[in-house]
Amino acid sequence: MATLSTPKFSTSRNEIAGQSVAALAKEYGTPLYVYDINVVSQRIADLSQFDVVRYAQKACGNIAILDRMRRRGVVVDAVSCGEIHRALAAGYSAEGHEIVYTADIFDAAALDLVVEHNLHVNCGSPDMISQLGQRRPGAEVTLRINPGFGHGHSQKTNTGGEQSKHGIWHSQIDDCLRRADQFGVTVTGLHMHIGSGTDLEHLSEVCEAMERVAGEVGRTITTISAGGGLPVPYNESETYVDLDKYFQLWDATRNRLSESFGHPITLEIEPGRYLSAESGFLIAEVRSVKKVGGNLFVLLDAGFNDLARPVMYGAHHPISVCSSDGHAVDDRELVQAVVGGPLCESGDIFTQREGGYVDSRSLPACRVGDYVILENAGAYGFVMASNYNSKTRAAEVMIEDGQAKLIRKRETFADLIRGEVIPD
Repeated sequence: MATLSTPKFSTSRNEIAGQSVAALAKEYGTPLYVYDINVVSQRIADLSQFDVVRYAQKACGNIAILDRMRRRGVVVDAVSCGEIHRALAAGYSAEGHEIVYTADIFDAAALDLVVEHNLHVNCGSPDMISQLGQRRPGAEVTLRINPGFGHGHSQKTNTGGEQSKHGIWHSQIDDCLRRADQFGVTVTGLHMHIGSGTDLEHLSEVCEAMERVAGEVGRTITTISAGGGLPVPYNESETYVDLDKYFQLWDATRNRLSESFGHPITLEIEPGRYLSAESGFLIAEVRSVKKVGGNLFVLLDAGFNDLARPVMYGAHHPISVCSSDGHAVDDRELVQAVVGGPLCESGDIFTQREGGYVDSRSLPACRVGDYVILENAGAYGFVMASNYNSKTRAAEVMIEDGQAKLIRKRETFADLIRGEVIPD
């Protein structure tokens, strides 16, 4: 694996993957999501030591992106009925564990689809074992374990510990095995994911917990999953995890279990944002620049309906500026600016900390018509977009082999009200 250094973020940008920001905005309109597929390919290659790379498509689920990952040997995780349909639409097969359903519940539609396609299930609640066993006796399942502790850059992204709804509590393994025995279900895999932004100290605890649980389940285990949460830097104070050390910890765990059980254990990893975050950019147009007391507000035509991470948990995104005519703005004066959107909500601010505290950012002085680029927006960006304030969702474009390719048309008002009915 390559050793990755923290990237340097610039506040001036006039191209994405060799394509002019201004030209993209003029051709496809704003707000506009743009993905550099070459970055996705690089991140897939980073994880080549793992036996299986399983993409958590909830991070970025456009079927064109899924298709390109499939072509590069990546399999997929689905957390809903809709995500199963997405994976199938992108060309994934229901055979050979190419699609695994991971969730804490079955809704009726998801259970029907899992049974119809004979999909492998990663169970996050004991009830799921019984519900699947009743419909498909003799199934093989994976258990997603909550080891009793968690980690994350925000409490809202922490997926372990008592306050997390995710996973099967570590002391309930016997109950799960009894449920499995009742329906002839076999537990063939274990999955453990404690949250985003994991570090090596926490990882060693996860590996130890994985070994303990595997010992309780026994030799039916053939696969373990390292889960996801691999960090990407959103500012220059953040770093990547040491991937070699990360793999070595999991590989040592896998090897000890293989020796104990007397058969090979497959090692999976389940990245989401690691594969897609840095590939994505949200281009927005500056529509107003105004003073409010001591603050300078730069207001865009994109809001938290387009990118919700800042308002949800104070997430930091690198921000850069491009002039309306497509030129770099390196020569402009740097000013402290609060960057916000058009929504009728005070919280519609891209430069805020967790808790809703408004921050400013040092940026080149903006003018109406300029373009602001919210970077590292390829994970939990468009997938969390909404129609709040009756806003239509953005178009999506993929840059591949030096070409811009439309992969989602911009929504129209007709799309917005398609399902609505005025009764007689």
